Amino acid sequence: MYYTVKEMAELANVTVKTLHHYHKIKLLVPCKLSEAGYRLYGQNELERLQEILFFRELDFSLKHIQEILTEDADRVNILTKQRGMLKGRSQRLERLIRTLDDSNLHPTRHESMDKEALFRGFNEKEWRELLAEQSGYVKEKYGYAIEDDKPIDAGRLNEQAQEASHFLNTLAKALREGWSCQDKSVQNLITDHVSFLNTHGFSFDAQSLLAQARFLVRDDFHRKTMETTQIGLAYFYLAAVEVYAQSGL
Repeated sequence: MYYTVKEMAELANVTVKTLHHYHKIKLLVPCKLSEAGYRLYGQNELERLQEILFFRELDFSLKHIQEILTEDADRVNILTKQRGMLKGRSQRLERLIRTLDDSNLHPTRHESMDKEALFRGFNEKEWRELLAEQSGYVKEKYGYAIEDDKPIDAGRLNEQAQEASHFLNTLAKALREGWSCQDKSVQNLITDHVSFLNTHGFSFDAQSLLAQARFLVRDDFHRKTMETTQIGLAYFYLAAVEVYAQSGL
């Protein structure tokens, strides 16, 4: 059985434009053309598209996916590797979610959270793997190498991740509830976030924060990451930071 590009797009929940691009870069080539010149795909192409989309879910670049699929044509081997990577990511996220849930419960009970439980999340090895992924992405897309040989302080990074999660979730709640980006509570949230960053090894003023917010909107990977929390969050954050920068805080 053959599928048109439109049918393939609907089956995989991708756009026709995406499939055209995959064809253009020879990542997913139709098995034949119809007499009228339309692209046609078969079962092998369906399976390859599935493999591609699993890798995309893992944030692999198209270039990297092309290299992997060229080197290894064994579907079972590819799916086994993908399952392992997805399982590892799922386990790390589950640990972080449990830590965040515990962190949210303790204030309501008027209890202090155990210091070891407070920073339960990624260990040093997992942080190094995560940072290596990010470093590879930045280097490939922007040609900028991030130093990745520095010692990893998992406790410090987990604390930063927890603060970032609280900040984004609170900002997302404000967006869902229709708050203005000029609202005092939103601006205070940004002020507290900047204060946290500047006391934890970073150096942000209003203009550098604004530059970062603009980058988060422009960059597909980081924008999509933010919008997994709430659609439109990256743009709401940028609008709020623009107000913050104009206020001269």
